[in-house]
Amino acid sequence: MILKACFHPAALPPRKAGKEKIRDQERSKESENKQLARRAVKKETEISNGTLVTAFFLSGIPHAPALDTMLFVIFLVIYILTVLGNFLILMVIRVDSHLHTPMYCFLTNLSFIDMWFSTVTVPKMLMTLVSPEGGAISFYSCVAQLYSFHFLGSTECFLYTVMSYDRYLAISYPLRYSSLMSGRVCALLAAGTWLTGCLHSAVQTSLIFHLPYCGPNQIQHYFCDAPPILKLACADTAAIEMVIFVNIGVVASGCFMLIVLSYVSIVCSILRIRTSDGRHRAFQTCASHCIVVLCFFVPCVFIYLRPDSRDAVDGVVAVFYTVLTPLLNPVVYTLRNKEVKKALLKLKDKATFSQSQ
Repeated sequence: MILKACFHPAALPPRKAGKEKIRDQERSKESENKQLARRAVKKETEISNGTLVTAFFLSGIPHAPALDTMLFVIFLVIYILTVLGNFLILMVIRVDSHLHTPMYCFLTNLSFIDMWFSTVTVPKMLMTLVSPEGGAISFYSCVAQLYSFHFLGSTECFLYTVMSYDRYLAISYPLRYSSLMSGRVCALLAAGTWLTGCLHSAVQTSLIFHLPYCGPNQIQHYFCDAPPILKLACADTAAIEMVIFVNIGVVASGCFMLIVLSYVSIVCSILRIRTSDGRHRAFQTCASHCIVVLCFFVPCVFIYLRPDSRDAVDGVVAVFYTVLTPLLNPVVYTLRNKEVKKALLKLKDKATFSQSQ
């Protein structure tokens, strides 16, 4: 009994009992700290994987609420005309064998791109105008929209450059044009534009969505684009913004400089043409391309190559190259192109003849 009493905790001196109590408290505190650390690691893992934000909300075009219905009707009509106009160009070039040339091969690619370039952004914009809930977009849908937008946009940028090179060869070397721009070369150039556009967009998308998104999810735009999305990242975006700025800057400025060089050479070649009719035809062929190129590149440079981005201004300017330029292409290339107008009249006559029978 005396031995048991000696080893009983109650029989320990008060000083030793206090030490045991402190150790127990330290152990419990350690376990709590470990649990908190595990939660922090889990949270960091979730943030790094971008799983905390499961959806975004697109604010749409900056406008007064009273204009919702009017803007919806305007953009719906523009979208329908864009799709029908570009589809008509595809069908006319497909049907008319006289248009199976490199120039119209590139125009076919351009019309196909414009159909989908408009489809990537405009339907979602129309949904934001119809109802307040229409701006909701899931995380992965936002990834897909941004990738598709930059893929089609950069492919169109490269295609404009190839088209200017094609016009340069046609006007500067008319006798050697068929050998310089053969069917094989044309196919390789067209495929190259799609491949480089795919790689360019993959770099952009992977850099942007590699960042953590754990806070606000309101995108101040009518579609998922790089500048407004980067503002929502809960990490330092300075380095990635610089990489994206250089990436877009090299592509846009490089393509634009090549186009300018092509057209300077074209103008020099045109001025050497002796007949006024030949000069007029050459200028008319290139003028349509120049109009479309300016409408595409000027808004792009304004949005992506400025040091300070303003959401309201960017949203309005973006309408020019996402909504109006895809509509402008079929209008310019049909109204200013005699060969396409002739092909359209032939197609119309065939349709009238088949209906009469």
